[in-house]
Amino acid sequence: MSETPAAPTMYAVVSGARLRMLMERTGTGDSVTTRELAESAGVSHGTIGALLTGAQRVIPEHKAKAIAARLGVDLLVLFIPMERAGRTLIPVQQPTQQVGA
Repeated sequence: MSETPAAPTMYAVVSGARLRMLMERTGTGDSVTTRELAESAGVSHGTIGALLTGAQRVIPEHKAKAIAARLGVDLLVLFIPMERAGRTLIPVQQPTQQVGA
């Protein structure tokens, strides 16, 4: 039997406004345009534009990591990990710690 490869984890952008803010001042202090970000992250400039406007909210993990790396921020500053539950994407629940355990 052959196993079906697991679907990549998808990540939702926290907000287009946050992406725009991070593009205005990256980790190096410089700004980056939509096209520059797209080229350096290896995604289409249409994808960046759609994330900015909210027309697209979710992208595969490798693209989210590339965008965050180019902006010089940790992945979770800009993106929320998602998992599939049927056909609906829901945020991945982080384990909770017990106080005093």
